[in-house]
Parts: sequence; C-alpha cells; structure tokens
Amino acid sequence: MRVLVVYESMYGNTEAVARAIASTLTAHAGVEVDLTEVGAAPTTVGGDTDLLVLGAPTHAFGLSRDSTRADAGQRGDRAGYALVSRGIGLREWLDRARLPNAVRTAIFDTKVDRPRLPGSAARSAAKRLRRTGLPRPEAVTSFYVTGQFGPLADGEADRAREWAAGLPTPEGRR
Repeated sequence: MRVLVVYESMYGNTEAVARAIASTLTAHAGVEVDLTEVGAAPTTVGGDTDLLVLGAPTHAFGLSRDSTRADAGQRGDRAGYALVSRGIGLREWLDRARLPNAVRTAIFDTKVDRPRLPGSAARSAAKRLRRTGLPRPEAVTSFYVTGQFGPLADGEADRAREWAAGLPTPEGRR
C-alpha cells in the first residue's frame, strides 16, 4: 500500500501532526509512506497511490490564501517564527493536482483551541475534492494548537497517531 501525506504548515504545528500520522502509517507492514510539504508535492499523483492524506492550517475559516499566508509570514517574522510553507498552499495544490479517480483520501487541519472558531481547512479541502468527483474522504478531523503560533495542545500528537491508526491499511482497518 502506498500513502502520500501532503501538508501545508505555517509555524510547524501542521507539519508535526503530519509527521505523527506518517510515522504511525509507516509502522504498518506493507505500507510505504511519502511525506511532503505542499510546495514540493507532485502535481500528478500516481495511480499506485492508495491513500492521500492532506493537512493544512485553518486560515480565515478555511484553506489559506496568498493574502492569509503573507499575513502569517509577517506575524511570524515579528514574533521570530519562520514559515514552513513559503510557496503555494493546499488550496492551490488541489487546484493544480491530477489525482487518480480511485484514490482514497483523509484530511486534517490544525486550528486554535480557544476560542473555538467556526470554519475548517479540512472541510474546505473535502468540498474541493468532492467537486473533482473523488469519493467521500475516509476521515476529516481537526487538531488543536494552543495559540496563534502553537504549540500543539496537550495530547494532540497522540490523538493524531490514533486517528492515523484508524485509516485504511493492509491489515484491513476501516
């Protein structure tokens, strides 16, 4: 089984969740996992990819845009945080990507835990994928960070590993 994990991350929190997910999936026999930042992700996903896991931070109630990434960069620079994803975001990648018709998907986002604001980058990405005709995602969820720059809220890395353990694998989970 081949899994591609593509993430967009501003300050490293979404990347940390993606790494936890990838490490959990890699632990399964017969699972090959490629983990890649969205700017380096292939725009043509091969037909040998069985599961595509997508992750992004929630910006302005959905997927980031050029303007929200620029704003995040300025805020990060002022606070001493370098951006992880400096190029395109998941929104642009999804607009460009050619995906196999039968690929299964799972989508997550990161968002600030307090206040609990509406909106979700994961739900926005799921809607974009459904418009392309792909099957409904296997799973869509949010992971929480403690503030604008993070870190991940207590227990969220463990929760990411648990979520990944429930994704489809050769052992027949899900």
